[in-house]
Amino acid sequence: MSEPVVTEGDLAEMVEQVWVSYLDPEGVSPLVQNGEVKQPTEVHSTVSITGSWHGHLVYASSVQAATRAAAAFLAMEPDEVGQEDISDVLGELANIVGGNVKAMLPAGCFLSLPTVVLAPDTASYYPAAERISGLYGTWAGEPVSISMWQSVKQEASA
Repeated sequence: MSEPVVTEGDLAEMVEQVWVSYLDPEGVSPLVQNGEVKQPTEVHSTVSITGSWHGHLVYASSVQAATRAAAAFLAMEPDEVGQEDISDVLGELANIVGGNVKAMLPAGCFLSLPTVVLAPDTASYYPAAERISGLYGTWAGEPVSISMWQSVKQEASA
């Protein structure tokens, strides 16, 4: 597989911009990166990128972190946030970061609409793709990850 066009540093910078703009504008509760320590997550939002590059951007978190993100994004109290709010906001977060990733990829890429799954992390996996970059961390003690997956070319059968 070729070198990724978007590095982990690029992805971390994009996520930081989104965090400061939408989730923690006062800078009181940053996303604390903890390397590659993967923690179980229950909410996943994905956008797929197709065209001259094929892959996925996945935003995943605990339900508590997703509720907090929806509350921050929508200027609501966490106890006012419903499942539809969580789905809308996490889809939008994947869409924002995915759009920034798409802008760094070769011309001719297209971004799908977001897909949000409210289920354990075992429910979302990409068997025809491999993780090429990502960051794992915690937000107020809850797990959050943003990762990029590149589709693996399948060998043609003879």
